Amino acid sequence: MYSQKKCIAMLLAGGQGSRLFALTNKIAKPAVSFGAKYRIIDFTLSNCVNSNIDTVGVLTQYQPLILNEYIGNGQPWDLDRTFGGVHILPPYQAKTGSQWYKGTANAIYQNLSFIENYNPEHVLVLSGDHIYKMDYNMMLNEHLKTNADCTIAVLEVPLEEASRFGIMNTDANNRILEFEEKPANPKSNLASMGIYIFKKEKLFKYLIEDDKDPTSQNDFGKNIIPKMLKDGQKMQAYPFRGYWKDVGTIQSLWEANQDLIGEEPAFDIYNPFWKIYSRNIGIEPQYISPSASLSNSLVTDGAKIEGTVINSIIGSSVEVKKGAIVKDSVIFANTIIGENAVIEYSIIDENVKIGAFAKIGKPKADQVKIAVVGRNVTIGDHVTILDGANIEEDVKNEGKEE
Repeated sequence: MYSQKKCIAMLLAGGQGSRLFALTNKIAKPAVSFGAKYRIIDFTLSNCVNSNIDTVGVLTQYQPLILNEYIGNGQPWDLDRTFGGVHILPPYQAKTGSQWYKGTANAIYQNLSFIENYNPEHVLVLSGDHIYKMDYNMMLNEHLKTNADCTIAVLEVPLEEASRFGIMNTDANNRILEFEEKPANPKSNLASMGIYIFKKEKLFKYLIEDDKDPTSQNDFGKNIIPKMLKDGQKMQAYPFRGYWKDVGTIQSLWEANQDLIGEEPAFDIYNPFWKIYSRNIGIEPQYISPSASLSNSLVTDGAKIEGTVINSIIGSSVEVKKGAIVKDSVIFANTIIGENAVIEYSIIDENVKIGAFAKIGKPKADQVKIAVVGRNVTIGDHVTILDGANIEEDVKNEGKEE
């Protein structure tokens, strides 16, 4: 056993992300591109190192190859440590057999031996699919100050939307009195962010008990937290007032990308005192041709812009050819937009080829539905892809709309 760590992080990154449709058909949700040069998991990993959390277990399961390769030894996030650092933790075959992670709590349970190696006083449980900046060390200080058995980060949401979340009802000292999962008539607007700090011995006790319960769904929100409250454990809420976005749907992912642009962006990624680190190296500078027109957009390294880009996020090594228009869209890395193509209200994944005069995602007047094109797909010349479409396979020019 190593000497004791004060706190280590366990990052849940194994979800399928089925609501992102084509974007997660071949990769894990935390590996999905974001903000032109990042992937979603960059934000949680960067939060860890910026918060002086130097030991992170990343629990992977669904389509882990690209995510595992991306994280590597953790060097881009300063997590290539001799004692600690970042560790990939997939399901594995033990002496008693092997099984997939059955839920968030079971995923941590299957890795209790990893936690025990560092013998931490406290364990921080995180999700790998949120966009935000947060100082976990401040949350840990509050956890220690109140001597809580578990501290849960909460965010105020509009009361009319509170029934979509797990809601914490608290007293004047932020002690959690009640937890309601998606209540029809919420008593408060404090939504759980899925960020927990546990005393290690309490976490172990409840995970071991949960594993023995055949009726449990092995989930923190549905099982562990309610059981600890029922047993009278000291549970504290930690109010968070910064930007936070769950990018688990196409609409929310598109909105979060749009939050990066504008005169006063809702989410500022340019804070030199809280850098977001990324494995994005060896890319040539972007090129903006004399024929190009750019407005209110992010364009990252290696992009070549010859057409028009408006209100959009352009990933690394993307080509927007002459006459093409990209508007209100998010284009992932290494994608080619052909001459005179028109892309509106769309998310285009990596390594996509859009043919000349193709049209994707033209919105209806009364509503906006985001069109999605998955990675490695080719869209033929003159093809029209309707708004809200989800394209996972090549579409040839056969004179029809998709």
